[in-house]
Amino acid sequence: MGKQKYYVVWKGVNPGVYTSWTDCQLQIKNYKGALFKSFDTREEAERALEMPAHLYLSGEKKGGGKPVTALPEGFDMNCLAVDAACSGNPGAMEYRGVYLLTGQEIFRFGPVYGTNNVGEFLAIVHALALLKQKHSAMPVYSDSRNALAWVKQKKCKTKLERTARTEALFGLIERAEKWLEENTYSTPLLKWETERWGEIPADFGRK
Repeated sequence: MGKQKYYVVWKGVNPGVYTSWTDCQLQIKNYKGALFKSFDTREEAERALEMPAHLYLSGEKKGGGKPVTALPEGFDMNCLAVDAACSGNPGAMEYRGVYLLTGQEIFRFGPVYGTNNVGEFLAIVHALALLKQKHSAMPVYSDSRNALAWVKQKKCKTKLERTARTEALFGLIERAEKWLEENTYSTPLLKWETERWGEIPADFGRK
């Protein structure tokens, strides 16, 4: 008889600790974005269930998708991660911000006709404005070098043509650029290291 394993399901039909792979599979099969991992002891599994999944996933597969890796030791989970998704490029674009410590979605916007790069830019500015309003300077992570550079330059350098269809998006861009011109902030803007840490937690999982 094999050694007893304990399976933690962070995201699934019913998150929890399971004592058989069959029971675990029932929680994760066909569940988009499922997060799970096996442990050798119940104590270890129960402790893991209370913590963010990203601290434990290492080489495991996230819902059958790309492998994700553990965050560095001492990583400060008190931060926001932002990301955008676009159905086509340009196409229906939306963005959101997620609080890493709890996995809670803090804001979400869209869809609006646009591009992924513009969405990444708007997501960062949205996070900056929200954190300033709440008098918080927690770090903001983005996996887009372009968007981070645009924010620092206070200019969205999109090559998207301004048309009747994109007018709403350009209105948002102008508002974001105006906010950057008129406001200062102490929030650290940091690059999410996808190759080492896996997909950013705000990822929409549509790759």
